[in-house]
Amino acid sequence: MQKELEVKILNVDLNEVERKVIDQGGTLISDEEQENILIDSTKNPIKSYTDAYLRIRETKDRLNSKTDLTLTLKKNIKNDDLRENLELNVKIDSKETMLTLLRELGFDKINIGYKKRKVYEFRDAQIFFDIWDEATYPYPYIEIEVGDESKLYEILDLLDIDRSKISLKSIVELQNELKK
Repeated sequence: MQKELEVKILNVDLNEVERKVIDQGGTLISDEEQENILIDSTKNPIKSYTDAYLRIRETKDRLNSKTDLTLTLKKNIKNDDLRENLELNVKIDSKETMLTLLRELGFDKINIGYKKRKVYEFRDAQIFFDIWDEATYPYPYIEIEVGDESKLYEILDLLDIDRSKISLKSIVELQNELKK
C-alpha cells in the first residue's frame, strides 16, 4: 500500500512551469505515454462503498525504454489541504486477461483514456505534466506529489504558482464538471 499527497494545478502554462522546474534543477525521470482503463460495476459501483476507483494503467516510458502494467485501487482520504490517497498496486502481465477476469466478476463499465506525461524530480517531490486525449479531458494540467504539505507550498513559491490554481479534484470529478 502506498500513500500519496497531491494536488492538481489547473489553468497554467505547462511549458513555462516546466522551464522553471528545469532552470531550478529539476530532473526529468520519465517521459510516458499511458493508457488508463477505469473499471467499475453498474450493479455494485465502487464509489458506493468508498471514495475510490479501480484502474489498469499501461505506461510506456520512452525515456527509459520500459513498459509497465499496473492494476490499482485508489482510495481517497478526506483532507482539506491536499488530495490524500491510498493506492493498492499490483503489477500484472496481461491487460486482456485482467479485464476478462474483472468482467467475470461483474465489472462491466470500462472507460479508456490516453495521457502523455512528463515526470520531474524536484526538491524532494515529483511534478507531473499531464496532457490527456481530447475526449478524456481537453485541458493540460500539472500534478505535484509531495511527502508533506509544507513542501507543496515551498514548491509553489519557487515556481511562482498562485494558490488559486490548486485543485483537489480527481480526473473523474474534473470530467464530470465538463458535462454540467
